[in-house]
Amino acid sequence: MKTAPWRVGVLFSKSGVTEITETEHLQGTLLAIEEINAAGGVGGRLVEPVVYDPEADSAMYRHMARDLLAEEEVNVIFGCSMSASRKAVLPIMERHNGLLFYPSMYEGFEYSENVVYTGATLNQNTFALADFLLQSYGKRIYITGSDYIYPRESNRVMRDLIEAKGGEVVAETYLPIDADPRATAGVIEDIQRHEPDAIFSTVIGRSARHFYTQYDAAGFDRHRNPIASLTMAETEIGAIGAERCDGHILAATYMHTLKDEATRRFVSAFQQAYGPQATTSIWSQTAYLQVHLFARALARTGSTDAGKISDAVLTETFAAPGDAVSFDAQTRHLFLTPRLGVARRDGLFDIEWEASTPVRPDPYLVMTRFEETWLSA
Repeated sequence: MKTAPWRVGVLFSKSGVTEITETEHLQGTLLAIEEINAAGGVGGRLVEPVVYDPEADSAMYRHMARDLLAEEEVNVIFGCSMSASRKAVLPIMERHNGLLFYPSMYEGFEYSENVVYTGATLNQNTFALADFLLQSYGKRIYITGSDYIYPRESNRVMRDLIEAKGGEVVAETYLPIDADPRATAGVIEDIQRHEPDAIFSTVIGRSARHFYTQYDAAGFDRHRNPIASLTMAETEIGAIGAERCDGHILAATYMHTLKDEATRRFVSAFQQAYGPQATTSIWSQTAYLQVHLFARALARTGSTDAGKISDAVLTETFAAPGDAVSFDAQTRHLFLTPRLGVARRDGLFDIEWEASTPVRPDPYLVMTRFEETWLSA
């Protein structure tokens, strides 16, 4: 009799406003599952992904999460990208006692025993970026973002950092999540009026691609007055056109150009699966590593019971692309290494700075001082 597979839910959008970044999440997830299955699965049983596409719609995330847990009878879901979709799914995960592996960098200020958080918290990306902007470009910073929880909270923290370090936020503007080019053009005009030294952008998805394209067309000197982001990574840079984006800044815990052996293997496997020009990024890397962490916990527990997996995974480590990762069990987040990259003409990033060791997650910002200097870390 054939052994039944381990069934897990996968909930990422292949269409909609975040189609590029969520497709990267999906690709990283499926690549990890393929690797695990090629090695014989877990305990001799293959991992079977049950893939749903919520089309970047929060109501569909909620509905599909319920279907995965109640109808498909899975206990573990890898999914969600935006904080809005995570917030929509969270009550469902708690009501049905499922476990969500959430791979995106996010604003923090959340804890749930039904979520494992594998993306960066603000102290693992934004704090070093504030120093970098003020020291390398100037004191006058323009802030813009999409109008939902992640940009609002991230921008609030960046404003506090800039002001605590002696800088000035010259303006703060917001766009609808799926803003059209006319709306983003209005922000470009506002930037021209304020003449900031740099821009901190938490605009996401299609709107961000409009914004970066228009910034180039407006003739700004990107090497003197760059846009800095926590999300605009390699694949979206390629979609915009690398020649329009060199000089812009990414603060992230992983970049395609890292030189460690685990990154080399990940890039090779990713390009073999998705094409020789495919680029890895913080979106695919976190999705990939969290599946491997799950598989290690599954091997120990022999069960997809959400509580058992949750307890086991928090004691796991994994030699992920970029770093060996481990959990802070108190917060359910990973220790990660902050990095700062500047975009090149080929669409990849030169890493200008990285922390010497992984940094403890601080989702509630109770341990991190706003005034401390990061670039000497």
